[in-house]
Amino acid sequence: MVDATIDVVDRGVLETDLNYLVEGNTLGSHDEPNPDTDYVEIPVPNFVIDHPEGTILWDTGSHHEAGEGHWPDGLVQAFYPKDAHEHRLDDDLEDAGYSIDEIDCVFQSHLHLDHAGGLEFFDGTDTPIFVHEEELKFAYYSAKSSEGSAAYVLDDFDHDLNWQVLHREEETHFTDVEFIRLPGHTPGMTGTMIHLDDATVVFAGDEIYMSENYDDEIPLGAGLLWSHRHWFRSMKLLKELERRHDADIVYGHDPDQFAAIQDGWS
Repeated sequence: MVDATIDVVDRGVLETDLNYLVEGNTLGSHDEPNPDTDYVEIPVPNFVIDHPEGTILWDTGSHHEAGEGHWPDGLVQAFYPKDAHEHRLDDDLEDAGYSIDEIDCVFQSHLHLDHAGGLEFFDGTDTPIFVHEEELKFAYYSAKSSEGSAAYVLDDFDHDLNWQVLHREEETHFTDVEFIRLPGHTPGMTGTMIHLDDATVVFAGDEIYMSENYDDEIPLGAGLLWSHRHWFRSMKLLKELERRHDADIVYGHDPDQFAAIQDGWS
């Protein structure tokens, strides 16, 4: 166990159709062939882990110009970055009590547009950026071709960065902080388990968007799964970690859970 604290950083919200988050959330029927969809607002959280061996920024959120040309229009329409212009990474960190210069390393769960948009603040620095090998390869493959996933924006991560590439299924680079690959949403999706003095916290990232994905085992929707088979396997791993360590599982974009964890872990 490690004497560390975790602060929650509010990086704004996205507006989107719940079908992207929960597979088959809205389905037509004979009597109601065109039902109204659930158009929802979801949080974009980042975390700062204040660890004795360094201050770790967990993900970097959406780019602050996401709705002003940084994202392609199709992605803006699908995942509307309602207030991204009010959420520069440096400003949001300052609100949480940190500065960019105080960040000793960055951990990227994956490189999708709402998770890697703040990497530009580390362009040209020697700040280590941890990301899984499979994620880095898939991100460039997707952004540089017509294959893969459309949810990568090349300008988010194509910088002069000090990449620290993870290669194994589990790696420990800080005491009692484990980086655990959770393929499914993307091939290189990676979560983090932290054994604090009084709790174990597992950041699942976008392996799990919301409680419906975890509690009811309903997959992510609307083509946002690289592999259903890998997703189910990763979800079972998360449930095993929860059972084994009595861990808190933190989802990627759940509004109710986000409201409940605002005070972080101390």
